[in-house]
Amino acid sequence: MDSQELTATIEKALDEIRPFLISDGGNISLVSIIDNVVKVKLAGTCVGCSINQMTLRNGVEASIKKYAPQIEKVIDISSII
Repeated sequence: MDSQELTATIEKALDEIRPFLISDGGNISLVSIIDNVVKVKLAGTCVGCSINQMTLRNGVEASIKKYAPQIEKVIDISSII
């Protein structure tokens, strides 16, 4: 899978989880994919949510790995930027 296909696949996975985040006042965007590590940025209420790491692992990362099992890790950079 080339980088363009991988990006499209990751976006498809995010589109699957995005409605749940939006319903809670949040959102998510893809920042980068480097060495099988996906960086995302949470937005809205997801940024300050006390369970955002659980959502990231059990929701976002699980959805991404379902579509792209080669992905090793998903990192939220919203608190870094």
